[in-house]
Amino acid sequence: MKKLPIGIQTFKKIREEDYLYIDKTDIAYNLMNSYSYIFLSRPRRFGKSLFLDTLQNIFEGNKELFKDLAIYDKWDWEVKYPVIKISWGGSDFRSLEATKLRAFEIFENNQKRLDIKCSRDSVQGCFEELIQKAYKKYNQKVVVLIDEYDKPILDNVDNIEVAKENREFIKGLYSQLKENDAYIKFAFLTGVSKFSKASIFSGLNMLTDISLDKRYGNICGYTQNDIEITILPYLNGVDLDRFKAYYNGYNFLKDPVYNPFDTLQFINNEFIYKNYWFETGTPTYLMKLIEQNNYFLPKLSNLLVGEELLSSFDIENINFEVILYQAGYLTIDEMIIDEDLDCIEYKLKLPNKEVKSSFNNFIINHLYKHQDVIPKQRSIIRALKNANLEDFETSLKTMFESIPYNNLTYIKSYEGYYASVIYVYLQSLGLDIIGEDVTNKGRIDLTIKLTDTIYIIEFKVGKEDALQQIKDKNYADKYLNEDKDIYLVGINFDEDKKNISKFEWEKY
Repeated sequence: MKKLPIGIQTFKKIREEDYLYIDKTDIAYNLMNSYSYIFLSRPRRFGKSLFLDTLQNIFEGNKELFKDLAIYDKWDWEVKYPVIKISWGGSDFRSLEATKLRAFEIFENNQKRLDIKCSRDSVQGCFEELIQKAYKKYNQKVVVLIDEYDKPILDNVDNIEVAKENREFIKGLYSQLKENDAYIKFAFLTGVSKFSKASIFSGLNMLTDISLDKRYGNICGYTQNDIEITILPYLNGVDLDRFKAYYNGYNFLKDPVYNPFDTLQFINNEFIYKNYWFETGTPTYLMKLIEQNNYFLPKLSNLLVGEELLSSFDIENINFEVILYQAGYLTIDEMIIDEDLDCIEYKLKLPNKEVKSSFNNFIINHLYKHQDVIPKQRSIIRALKNANLEDFETSLKTMFESIPYNNLTYIKSYEGYYASVIYVYLQSLGLDIIGEDVTNKGRIDLTIKLTDTIYIIEFKVGKEDALQQIKDKNYADKYLNEDKDIYLVGINFDEDKKNISKFEWEKY
């Protein structure tokens, strides 16, 4: 069998040294013949860099690397184009000076590869000079490939001032694309996020965003067909259903896809289930957003957003759902077309077991500062499965008592916080949970669905009767036809003690 391309993003190395390659050249051929300026958003470590490198080798006419691939007999290999490649990966962008230094290094490398010397001192000036001189020297229009275009900004989500400085710098750099359109054959930008047109993409109205174009939904990632045909020999003895539940589930409006990084690491580590992708980019900035915005985490299990929410975000006004989606912690569950209102909505979800368990456990560890919380989780799940509400109450109280006081000082009467803590505990155990569960009378704070039992839970801070609200609004009616035991649970929290002050329940 071919070697696994673990950590390899260089197309030439993969082909010359006989590594496994999932053929994406049919998609590349279609793109190159359909558009001139393209933008693609995908989560990190999803194959964007390899796809970009594949494009570079096509445009440079390296025909021998494409034998037996879909594009081999379609492309005109006699025509070779000069390629300017800008890759922001693997650098430090914690200051504007560091970003400028990396930019100078990038353009020095391009000057050497194209055998062109820039005479201008500024990065923007050098970029323009490279485009125009390459066009004249090679007598062909220029191809521009920009990988991780947004990294200098995203690396500073927790430092807004530096993020804004980097944004203005690279905005000026990318503006050269439009200024030199007459010399450009093709341009492709990839990244995690899509910033609003008022920031990065100002003036780049010629870009076609294919991020949610169904025709290109499989441009990155491994499909189930790839797994069952090409990768299957590497998965001998693996329970494919379990493997699929753990690593599949990303959806960009075509086929559900696997993260390539997870897949290759799983095989290389002899089929050990670990959170390979999640652990390469611990999202500490997400906790800051959760705390700053008092975000109600149960919303993530039943989240419906408009099309505009997925299209962009602004560094000065970051939307939590947007950054979760674009970073890969949420994915599309369903696209809903409302013909009456002439709009599109997307139902989002956590993509798979890896993300669900690791994301929620990350939040738990942040709250508890790495205390031993597993026994508490086990006692909660045991109480729910046995419908032992007394033990459930005791376990919840113990859980909140264990959270260090310093982690609770910013909470006043924020009932969503308490609901969120319970939610992440139960989500990390893989339970079927619905947050903000919609009924015809209102929204249930939390619904827990087990094999034989359903729990309907309402949270309140203060003395308002949580259980009575469940009964007054007939929340249980939604589940009467499921032939399961239904328990109504009202939980009140004391804002001073930061714990449960009242716990009432009834079997419906």
